[in-house]
Amino acid sequence: MTYFIDRRANAKHKSAVNRQRFLDRYRTHIKRSVEEAVNRRSITDMERGEKVSIPARDISEPVFQHGPGGRRRIVAPGNKEFVEGDRLRRPGGGGGGDGAGEGGASNQGEGMDEFAFSLSREEFLDFVFDGLELPHLERKNLVDLDDVRPVRAGLSREGVPARINIVRSMREAQARRIAMRAPIRRALRDATAALAEEEAKDPALRHPARIAELKAEIARLEKRLEAVPFIDTYDLRYNNLIDQPQPSSKAVMFCVMDVSGSMTQAHKDIAKRFFLLLYLFLERNYEKVELVFVRHHTAAKEVDEEEFFYSRETGGTIVSSALTKVDEIIDARYPPAQWNLYVAQASDGDNWDDDSVTCRNLLVERLMPRLQYFTYVEITPHAHQALWEEYERVEAEYAGRFAMRQIVESGDIYPVFRDLFKRRAAST
Repeated sequence: MTYFIDRRANAKHKSAVNRQRFLDRYRTHIKRSVEEAVNRRSITDMERGEKVSIPARDISEPVFQHGPGGRRRIVAPGNKEFVEGDRLRRPGGGGGGDGAGEGGASNQGEGMDEFAFSLSREEFLDFVFDGLELPHLERKNLVDLDDVRPVRAGLSREGVPARINIVRSMREAQARRIAMRAPIRRALRDATAALAEEEAKDPALRHPARIAELKAEIARLEKRLEAVPFIDTYDLRYNNLIDQPQPSSKAVMFCVMDVSGSMTQAHKDIAKRFFLLLYLFLERNYEKVELVFVRHHTAAKEVDEEEFFYSRETGGTIVSSALTKVDEIIDARYPPAQWNLYVAQASDGDNWDDDSVTCRNLLVERLMPRLQYFTYVEITPHAHQALWEEYERVEAEYAGRFAMRQIVESGDIYPVFRDLFKRRAAST
């Protein structure tokens, strides 16, 4: 097997290949450090990388080396200082005072305990969203002809030099040379045989004019053989590429957030952080995913990104208004045959008494038959209310496509997010 290694220098004369190999080798340690960093820092602070560290014992590798030098104290035959049964102190590392730890600290307290390095923003986000995906994403019917992909479609006689097919061009050139030289070689063999026959005759019977004619013919034929070009523009073949329409994997994510009066400022902050993390995940991992923001209290309305995160409007709580709004938007703009539909809802679970049953009916009768995945996060440290109980009934009916989790504090955001959007095993 042949391996091609790119050894071009990266920025500051560093090897990008070696760095990527290092990240792949210690992916488990780096991922654990990244998860700890996410829990420490704000979800909104994703514009910078992260400095991570790996314990020195985890990056140590077995090596071949010479035995320890310097002075060593051992029990040798015939010694006068030690007898059988004496305990010997373990010899040091030859440095005179090194500790027993793996950091190699000296008796002055100096040494190296961990290997630290910095991850760029792109590398940091790669580890943050590693192993996550939108569940049940399907390819839908063709709706836009501009969603195309270039595919190989045989060969053509015209093209750009970058797409030239060398093997087929040389094959065509060889076939042309064989075809053009065949009659010339045949005539040359006949003329050479006739000349040999004529020269083999008795000198008295030879025809000098005939011999001169045959020699001239042979010279002409040899010149014609040499004139056949090795390769001609007619021989060139180019890889032909055509644009093939591709099934669209377009998806839309409905972000539904409760902004009622029961949602405290701390609850709203947690919900906004959850949706910011979801926004970063979709923006980074998918090209054709639209986001629809819906805020609701007593009434629900579709808003833009700025109003969704920064508006201070509040009121009572009717959760069914948000689900009804999502259903209306789907009917108006997102046909299920052409779009993958997802809903992410965040609330504190507080709702009017009779409205929770209405929410369940809307989900079972209208939304869930058309949705790929529905996630509900309840932000509360208290016991669950009627909305959670009704949603549990929906989850039991649509197992695998409906998920619900509880968030108590900001440290639960990232673990819950990974649990909701972790990569599932491919269905058979």
